[in-house]
Amino acid sequence: MYALMALIFVLGYLCIALEHPLKIDKAASAILTAVICWTVLVLGADTILPLIGSGTAGASSNGHHVTEELRHHLGEISEILFFLMGAMTIVELIDAHEGFKVITDRIRTNKRVTLLWTVALITFFLSAALDNLTTTIVMVSLLRKLVSDQKERWFYAGIVVIAANAGGAWSPIGDVTTTMLWIGNQVTTSGIVANLFIPSLVCLLVPLLILSVTMKGEIQRAEVKPSAEERRDPTTPFERNLVFVLGIGALVFVPVFKTVTHLPPYMGILLGLGVLWVVTEIIHRGKNDEDKHPLSVVGVLRRIDTTSVLFFLGILLAVSSLATAGHLTQVATLLREGLGDVYAINIAIGLLSSVVDNVPLVAGAMKMYPLVSPEALALAGADSTWLSNFQVNGTFWEMLAYCAGTGGSCLIIGSAAGVAAMGMEKINFIWYLKRISLLAFIGYIAGAATYIGIATLG
Repeated sequence: MYALMALIFVLGYLCIALEHPLKIDKAASAILTAVICWTVLVLGADTILPLIGSGTAGASSNGHHVTEELRHHLGEISEILFFLMGAMTIVELIDAHEGFKVITDRIRTNKRVTLLWTVALITFFLSAALDNLTTTIVMVSLLRKLVSDQKERWFYAGIVVIAANAGGAWSPIGDVTTTMLWIGNQVTTSGIVANLFIPSLVCLLVPLLILSVTMKGEIQRAEVKPSAEERRDPTTPFERNLVFVLGIGALVFVPVFKTVTHLPPYMGILLGLGVLWVVTEIIHRGKNDEDKHPLSVVGVLRRIDTTSVLFFLGILLAVSSLATAGHLTQVATLLREGLGDVYAINIAIGLLSSVVDNVPLVAGAMKMYPLVSPEALALAGADSTWLSNFQVNGTFWEMLAYCAGTGGSCLIIGSAAGVAAMGMEKINFIWYLKRISLLAFIGYIAGAATYIGIATLG
């Protein structure tokens, strides 16, 4: 049963990685993998749990232990899912009000290099305030209005992917994997921002500096003629700006709310969503239902990427089943014995995240290496140097946030941002591999080296 669980997880993982050739949504594969893994675990509890030292007196007791573990893991996972759903709703509400035009309408340059830096830096900082997936969607939509040539637009979209992933890595709400570590208390807001901002910026600046030497000339701007429907603005400038400011404020306020109240982050995001909900109901109360519905929370809820939420649910449950059965503890031991260094382990995880999804990789790492408390560290003795990497804001967790967040840029399928850009612009996998992957890899290694250098000197 123990080996069977690992086999089921690997097969499920392959189905997720081969989503496009198989034409089966990865959310379906993730949910099936999770349910089957937990079913195998509970049916084989009398043989699996005693094997890892968690057995109790009798199969029925072991089955009860598995059920309790499932409830425990589901509670932790629910915090992440509710946070994501709240954040996604706020972002969709801003987008429905065309709030992002506040930023996009101010880009007027035609010079290739100037546009490159402008788009990249806006993406970098916007990704930290929103998230890398949403920012990529916004910026690719913007590029359609700025660049007429498709191949040139692909190039800028590739840089957007690098910038979005780099920007998301240093913010607790910028990337789902960083959010997972933040909610799990492996990192704090101040710690992640202070220690990852410079490495993440280096990850972006190195490719930009390389391109600045080779890029010349001007772009041919796209000429977009709006239709009658598009010319009719759904909102007034006041409503657009109000929702934009309140929405961004709600997202940025979440870390402050957590610090002041010590309540979980999803409570802060729900507070922001509640305020926005009331405000939008008030400012649109005089409109007819046809105009009001698309601008309401009820209307934008239909636009949320529910399949992504279900995918996170499935993959996190599947990983937690392996944690309960003891597989991840064994993998953690093998990594320590094989690589022996937290930097090497994280760089390997980051490169692996360009091939497979970074969410299960980070979830697995969180289960493989438990968070070390100051009390446990004080009692660790000779092993304290190694364990110090796994305390709050420890070197392992911070570098994991960086590597898992930025390593996915090396391949276009390696991150949610890359997949979104690929889907929107139909970017060719081989084209990205030839034109963008090396730039992303150089930036990734440069940022990792920067973090290691700062950590070593500090």
